Amino acid sequence: MADTVEKNVTRGGQFLVKETKCEDIFTPEDFTEEQLMMRDSVKEFVDKELWANKDRFEKKDYAYTEECMKKAGDLGLLGVAVPEAYGGLGMGFVSTMLVCDYISGATGSFSTAFGAHTGIGTMPITLYGTEEQKQKYVPKLASGEWFGAYCLTEPGAGSDANSGKTKAVLSEDGTHYKITGQKMWISNAGFCSLFIVFARIGDDKNITGFILENSNDNGISMGEEEHKLGIRASSTRQVFFNETKVPVENMLSERGNGFKIAMNALNVGRIKLAAACLDAQRRVISGSVQYANERIQFNTAISQFGAIRSKLAEMATSCYAGESASYRAAKDVEDRISAREAEGISHQEAELKGVEEYAIECSILKVAVSEDVQNCADEGIQIFGGMGFSEDTPMESAWRDARIARIYEGTNEINRMLSVGMLIKKAMKGHVDLLGPAMKVTEELMGIPSFETPDYSELFAEEKEMITKLKKAFLMVAGGAVQKYGPDLDAHQQLLMAASDILIEIYMAESTILRTEKLAKKEGEAKVQEQIAMAKLYLYKAVDIVTQKGKESVISFAEGDEQRMMLMGLRRFTKYTNMPNIVGLRETITTKLVAENAYCF
Repeated sequence: MADTVEKNVTRGGQFLVKETKCEDIFTPEDFTEEQLMMRDSVKEFVDKELWANKDRFEKKDYAYTEECMKKAGDLGLLGVAVPEAYGGLGMGFVSTMLVCDYISGATGSFSTAFGAHTGIGTMPITLYGTEEQKQKYVPKLASGEWFGAYCLTEPGAGSDANSGKTKAVLSEDGTHYKITGQKMWISNAGFCSLFIVFARIGDDKNITGFILENSNDNGISMGEEEHKLGIRASSTRQVFFNETKVPVENMLSERGNGFKIAMNALNVGRIKLAAACLDAQRRVISGSVQYANERIQFNTAISQFGAIRSKLAEMATSCYAGESASYRAAKDVEDRISAREAEGISHQEAELKGVEEYAIECSILKVAVSEDVQNCADEGIQIFGGMGFSEDTPMESAWRDARIARIYEGTNEINRMLSVGMLIKKAMKGHVDLLGPAMKVTEELMGIPSFETPDYSELFAEEKEMITKLKKAFLMVAGGAVQKYGPDLDAHQQLLMAASDILIEIYMAESTILRTEKLAKKEGEAKVQEQIAMAKLYLYKAVDIVTQKGKESVISFAEGDEQRMMLMGLRRFTKYTNMPNIVGLRETITTKLVAENAYCF
């Protein structure tokens, strides 16, 4: 059975060199009845407790954030990803993504508290803890009796997480470690019961993780609440440890394994962060459509003006693409976990390996969706005009809350470089065959192009061919860069950033097209004209980005005949036969939005 499961699961990064059929991806239209019921119950909680009291979060009501977290715990929402053996609901990865999606859209303050607690505050114990540690701590965290926080970042250790100076010194009697150091930007610090703390033992190369109970009489002190641009009611403090005692049995995993724990926790955090940006977009879009329908200028609702309609169409398209890619990747992770469990591996190890396998996709999603939510909120303010700049409308708080998403769980710059770097490492290990396809692209560039007129009569025939060509463009650029710089490629960050943008657009555009193709086969093309328009619009924009970033990449490392050949190849790989009518596509999308008076896809 394991072999059967394995064949159907695409490995991380393989989307670039393997054709994916629409039937083989999961889409939001595939949610089960149970998942839809869970979504609706989450939305009910959010509308009643969070959205209706949004002003309390903006006024830095930290106590209300804690109160809402307790209510979420009472509803079982803090334990969706926790195995049933430890008091959780034991839901699959897609369901945990769904809860994270819909619980996060009303306010970034609660979203941050929820994400920090359920993710990096709880997950390291469920994934790396001993049985005793899990039995002792996880049920309290799953129920909301206790809240968790994660202490990794230091004044001198941000993106370079392994450079932390916090020390852990073993006591003379060998019963406990004494931790001394300073941590900053610690979410939930003001009301947490437990810290996951990272410290260095002696001169170890890597940091070590510890589970530390919060106690006033154990050398723990805190700075004042940070005053932040957004996520204003999420508790964020500096935490100081002064010979704080932690029992030796509270070491998490093995000595020196902290960096690995931190990186794997971030992988999960990245894909969950993408999900956490989706409902924020839906709410901004719906609010913008409703305002545009109500706002009359020159005796006309502004939703009828082309400049506004263009914005609404682009906002909806980026949200639809984010949904498509996020749930595609979530199901790939879930399937990978199932494949590993079928081989007899524990759920703990299977989940670790499942998420680690799709670290590239996690980074892609984190970057793409965090930037889309910021753009969406920015356009929301613009549609509201002067009112959008006022605290009386939800647009300005949405914009402020969105800004942090590009920074935490690894900055978008770090994640861009990671996505390409991890892909190349996978190729070196033989997990993804990039060399073979890259050589074929080189041969194709040397050959004479076909001048036959292709048959594009089927839905998305040309679009899927365009995706294939964009993949060739990436292989050409990445292959040329690796050939030029070899192991020194890491030093060429601007080139890596440009290549990653190509990679991101390929994954997002392909996911959107595959979702829509699957939907069209199920519902019929006539019923999904707006989704078809969004898929085509997203691809059109993606091709523009690939053209620009591809050119930037090629001229940064290639010269002479090689450069001319690669630029010619780039033109070939980004050329449409039938250019879509972009204005017409936007009109199709916006007409539906305006009629429904909300994001409705």
